[in-house]
Amino acid sequence: MIERYGNWVIRWRYFIILATLMLVVVAASGMRFLRFDSDYRVFFSEDNPQLVAFEELQDTYTKNDNVLFVLAPKDGQVFTNKTLEAVEWLTKEAWQIPYSIRVDSITNFQHTYAEEDDLIVEALITEAKTLSKEDMARAKDIALSEPQLANKLISPKAHVTGINITVQLPGEQPDKEVPEIVTFVRDLADKVRARYPHMEVYLTGMVIMNNSFPEAFKGDLSSLVPIMYLVILLMLGLLLRGFSGTFATLLVISFSTAAAMGLAGFVGMSLSGPSSTAPIMILTLAVADSVHFLVTHRQEMRLGREKREAIVESLRVNFQPIFLTSLTTALGFLSMNFGDVPPFHDLGNIVATGVAIAFILSVTFLPALMAILPVRTKPQTAKKIYAMDRQRCVCGIL
Repeated sequence: MIERYGNWVIRWRYFIILATLMLVVVAASGMRFLRFDSDYRVFFSEDNPQLVAFEELQDTYTKNDNVLFVLAPKDGQVFTNKTLEAVEWLTKEAWQIPYSIRVDSITNFQHTYAEEDDLIVEALITEAKTLSKEDMARAKDIALSEPQLANKLISPKAHVTGINITVQLPGEQPDKEVPEIVTFVRDLADKVRARYPHMEVYLTGMVIMNNSFPEAFKGDLSSLVPIMYLVILLMLGLLLRGFSGTFATLLVISFSTAAAMGLAGFVGMSLSGPSSTAPIMILTLAVADSVHFLVTHRQEMRLGREKREAIVESLRVNFQPIFLTSLTTALGFLSMNFGDVPPFHDLGNIVATGVAIAFILSVTFLPALMAILPVRTKPQTAKKIYAMDRQRCVCGIL
């Protein structure tokens, strides 16, 4: 039956290739709907009791999304005129951060004290560049003894201080709001470094952390994924010893990844930290199907079979192993849906879809393409056996 199927694939090879290209283009077009959800709430299900309680708290009071500037003067002394001037300047500028609703620092801390019958509330530090040493010493003692500042906005040794900005995200376009804030904050940090070169500036906070996930994903797409493709192509080129097989494998893994990500976009999935690794996993898993087919195909041609006969024989030998491997791999990733973290559900579903597509392409598109591409393999005339040729025997033993 597999032999008849193999002959059918070869007979309709041009139709299969054309249909595959059309279907992949249609499926991959769904990637335009993909967006990266940088909200940490995606790691919890909607009915998670901790998340429900947390959101009730935020609805009652306010959200705690924040950006924290950490200022570390190189001389290790926060309470100097120059450093306090920098803190005061940045405190004022921080109000320009998009969606900011509160700015807290040691300079604008509302210090309360009594004078006879009067209760006085005022900023702890004003006009920092004109402060005397006695005023700075007094402000330092107050800051280090104030529970709302010590170990929060000022270190116990007074060598590092922070400026905390609370932001209220509208939540209408999360994929744009967070990058907008981070872009503004980074520009502001660069201004601080240029204006006060004696200061080291670091950024942290919930908004910065949320933005790190899409940035890491984009970094992987621009560096890690191309490197993986290059390594895979080099290894395939060396082991398969032919351009046709390497090129066909590249198409299979590329089509599998693009189609799986596009289908995820069509069903409304949003990418997050865990699910953004799906392309790398699909790339890795899709290679195996193609290699099994191509190694057997190459071995059969070295034994004297014609190219089309070798394709049919390779399908006969590898169809069931490839199917079972793909099935068990897909089921393994689908089992991630039983977990409590939604992004891992998406990861499992995307990878399972990619594995299924890779299987279909490996038994349709790949043999059809190999029937068209030129394949040059010298007949085996010696007893020398290459490492890749042993794979068929090893797989049979396993």
